[in-house]
Amino acid sequence: MESTAGQTGPEGQTSAQTAAQTSAQTSGQTAEPAQTLINWELAASAAARLAPAGPPLSAREIGEAVDQLRWAADASVAHVHHITGLDAARDLRDSSVLVVDRASWARANTQSFAVMLKPAIERMLENRKGTISPGAASVSGAITGSQLGAVLAFLSSKVLGQYDPFAALAEGSTAPSGGRLLLVAPNIIAVERELNVTPEDFRLWVCLHEQTHRVQFAAAPWLRHHMLNEIDNLSSHLLGNVDSLMERATAAARSLKDRTVSGDTPGRGAILDLLQKPEEKAALSHLTAVMSLLEGHANVVMDAVDASIVPSVKTIRQRFNDRGKDRGVIEKFIRNLLGLDAKMRQYSDGAKFVRAVVEVAGMEGFNRVWDAAGNLPTEPEIHDAKIWLDRMGL
Repeated sequence: MESTAGQTGPEGQTSAQTAAQTSAQTSGQTAEPAQTLINWELAASAAARLAPAGPPLSAREIGEAVDQLRWAADASVAHVHHITGLDAARDLRDSSVLVVDRASWARANTQSFAVMLKPAIERMLENRKGTISPGAASVSGAITGSQLGAVLAFLSSKVLGQYDPFAALAEGSTAPSGGRLLLVAPNIIAVERELNVTPEDFRLWVCLHEQTHRVQFAAAPWLRHHMLNEIDNLSSHLLGNVDSLMERATAAARSLKDRTVSGDTPGRGAILDLLQKPEEKAALSHLTAVMSLLEGHANVVMDAVDASIVPSVKTIRQRFNDRGKDRGVIEKFIRNLLGLDAKMRQYSDGAKFVRAVVEVAGMEGFNRVWDAAGNLPTEPEIHDAKIWLDRMGL
C-alpha cells in the first residue's frame, strides 16, 4: 500500500527513557523548538512499531483492494455532488486520494499535529524561556513523542478514512494545496470481514462519507484556516496552563475510572475534561460544533444512498451500527479517555441538525453554512436547528 509521507522512520529505542537520552544527546540545541517539545519522528516510528498487525493479505489481495478503493473513491464523488448539490464536487484537483497502511496513517497525522500545534508550542516555549533547558526539553520531547506514538498506534487500527486539510502546510510537504484523503485499507478490509458484508459495497459506502469531507473543504476554502485558528486557540489554553496540566490530567483520569467502575455515562472524555476555564470551554464548544457539522453532514450523505447505488446498504448500516456493542472493557476505557465515544455522538448530533435544516430549507438553504465562518452553527444550534434557521433568516 502506498505511503502518504515517505517511508516510516527508523525504529525507536526499547523504552521511552532510552529514546529520551538518545534524543537529548543527538539533537541538543539544534532542534526546532516545536520539535524539541514533541519528538514527531519518534512518535511516528513508535506508532509504526506498536500498531497491531492488519488482516493477513496476499500481494494479489493488496493490489485488488487498492484498485477497488481507488475506484470507489472516484465513483463516490458523483454521488456526493448529486446529494449535496455542491459544485465544488465537480473539480477536486487541489487535493489527492491515497490508499495507505496503518504506519503511513500515523506518520501523516504526526505531520498534521505538528502543523496544528506549532504556534501554541512556540508561544509556550517563548513564555517559559530560561526555565526549560535544551536538554530537558529534548528528553521531555522524546518521552512525549513515545506516548503520542502509543496513542496513534491504538487509533491506527480504528480509523477507516480521514480527510487531512492541513497536509500541504507541513514542513517539506509535497501534498496538493487542498490536502489529502487517506483511506486506511487494512482497517476497511478488517471491518468488512468482521461484518461479513460485500467488500465492493462497503468500500463505496465508506468512500461516500470520506469524499464528502473532501468536498466540504473544497466548497469552503476558508474552512481550513478557520479550523487551524480555532485549534490554535484551544491548544494555547491547554499549553498555557501547563503547570497545572498534570494535576488536572490525574483528576480527569481518576474521574473516568470512577465512572467506568460505577457504570455512569462518561462525558466528553477524560482528556477533554482538562478544560475548566470559561474561555477553554468556549473554544472547545466552537470546535465541537464545527466537527459535529462536518461529521453529521458526511453521515447524511452516506445514508442518502439506496440499493441502486450500494445494493447491500441496509445490511451494512445495521451491522456497522451494532458492532460497537461488543467492545471489551480495556478498549472502552481507552475510547472514553480519548473522547472517541464523544466523537461518535458528533456524528448523530450533527446528522440530526443537517436533516432538520434540510427538511425546512432544503439542501440549498443548508449549503449556506459553507459561505462564511459566521454561518457555521454554534453548539446550541447543533442541538436546536431552529435557532440557526432563525439566525439565517430561513
